[in-house]
Amino acid sequence: MGCASKAILRNEKINYKVREHSLAKMPVLLVVGRKEASERTVSIRRLGSEKSETMPLDVALAALADEAVPPDVARMKKAA
Repeated sequence: MGCASKAILRNEKINYKVREHSLAKMPVLLVVGRKEASERTVSIRRLGSEKSETMPLDVALAALADEAVPPDVARMKKAA
């Protein structure tokens, strides 16, 4: 299964972009606006959720990297 990432730089309202990607079944949407960029944070919205969570960029990247590890590989790492 591949990873799809895409920077959306079009001049459209954020709600339109979120809806467009929700319909495309993107599992995770990372949103960085002016406020997030100045604070080095990212807003994360998951498919099927109306809520978004804002967190520091480094924390968000570490959490997403952990989630990307298949369960059998994660168990092997814990056993080692």
